Amino acid sequence: MTRTTDVLNALVPLISDLAQELPAELRYRRLLDTLRRLLPCDAVALLRLEGDTLVPLATRGLSDDTLGRRFMVAAHPRLHAILQAPGAVRFAADCGLPDPYDGLIPGEGSQLDVHDCMGCTLRVGAGAWGVLTLDALETGRFSPADLKILDTFASLAAATVAATARLDALARSIEDERRRAESYRLAASPAPQAMVGHSPAYRQLVSEIELVAPSDLTVLVTGETGVGKELVARQLHARSPRADKAMVSVNCAALPEHLVESELFGHVRGAFSGAVGDRLGKFEMAHGGTLFLDEIGELPLAVQAKLLRVLQDGQLQRIGSDREHRADIRLVAATNRDLAAEVRAGRFRADLYHRLSVFPLRVPPLRERGRDVLLLAGAFIEENRRRTGLRGLRLSQEAQRALLAHAWPGNVRELEYLLARAALKAGARHAKGDASGIATLTAEDLDMAPPAPAAAPPADAAAPPGAPRADLRSEVDAFQRRMIEAALEANRGNMAASARALGLDRANLARLAARLGIVPAGRRQRA
Repeated sequence: MTRTTDVLNALVPLISDLAQELPAELRYRRLLDTLRRLLPCDAVALLRLEGDTLVPLATRGLSDDTLGRRFMVAAHPRLHAILQAPGAVRFAADCGLPDPYDGLIPGEGSQLDVHDCMGCTLRVGAGAWGVLTLDALETGRFSPADLKILDTFASLAAATVAATARLDALARSIEDERRRAESYRLAASPAPQAMVGHSPAYRQLVSEIELVAPSDLTVLVTGETGVGKELVARQLHARSPRADKAMVSVNCAALPEHLVESELFGHVRGAFSGAVGDRLGKFEMAHGGTLFLDEIGELPLAVQAKLLRVLQDGQLQRIGSDREHRADIRLVAATNRDLAAEVRAGRFRADLYHRLSVFPLRVPPLRERGRDVLLLAGAFIEENRRRTGLRGLRLSQEAQRALLAHAWPGNVRELEYLLARAALKAGARHAKGDASGIATLTAEDLDMAPPAPAAAPPADAAAPPGAPRADLRSEVDAFQRRMIEAALEANRGNMAASARALGLDRANLARLAARLGIVPAGRRQRA
């Protein structure tokens, strides 16, 4: 009666565990701990059958390296006999069959020449799920009653592994649903702007996109800020065999450094403070589709090393997990930096640079695209016409000449924002008087004076006509400095509000302001 009571007392906590949400590893360890309390064994192991191999999932009393071993059933007669037996089986000390754990039980000797051994098959449904094995260092440790207890325990153990399998399947289903929801969210987002143009530089870009899009090659999209690198990435995805899958975009510059790894690779519950549940990384969200890493030159060196490993092996680990996951993605990266120069300066890994630039794709700046500026202006004006409710919105001849003469240091993005402001002004002016429903954008609406007629250069002029007064980088920096200072002044030095007004991420604006030597008024006063 006492033995029966002991058995029941040991099984009750295990039964209650079936109703709890526990990690699989913890559930298996509790299962083995209960078995060791019930039966006089020195070592116990739970192994799952994968094809013709038994894989240890949890052990007690065996050396640490046992979990890394794989036991081919055909090479281990005792394990084969356990799988073939209808119930629990005990091996006689003189049975002659080698024990798979010989030398794996820590002790004084390196071999277990004489010991007691039992095992049973765990069955889930109609098939064998795996086996439980028990070893004792002395012969005769196990009794016929112990064999019956093991036979009974096998049913509870099978229920435990079945519950764990169902919970794992449910977790995978939740991840699949989350990934599907992300795909739907991306699909439901507004359609990206179409690429338009007729210039030779634009046609060259389109031909390169058509060439590389059907492949799975990694593409590195380079170009100045505002040229439309993300639009190019979306075209690469739309023209690829992965177009029916998700395209997941990550702005690497907007990620706090301590969260970059979690965002890219995911984490498990408890991996760090605030990790209250498992989370998919962007790699797993993009499984089967395209992952777009914008501003990749901003990644810290430590994350660059982990990214390189994932790209080489196709496998990743979530933070806090030992399990490896495979992510099948097509990678497109973008940067406005000269990564070759960053490599020489030691700020970017050379091996990652070569891995990313399998197919480099340069997006030309707007100043190299000639009259494409008018085609793009037409597309943006039509968008703004719909927003303002006007029947028509057109460009005056002076405005067209002003657009063609401008250097466009902010590229297509500068053109888009400039026309949005101009459309608001024209719409407001039109609402005051003109009943035709057609408004005209003037050079004054664009805040761009019409270009002056070109004057003949003096005979001794050293520079050719139209030569820039300063190098391009200086002009771009000066333009960005003026816009940022104006935004900060309008928003009383508030960096977050200024970033929203400029259409930038706050972290990006802070870095850009620091590079340009701009200090908000509030910080200057504190200093």
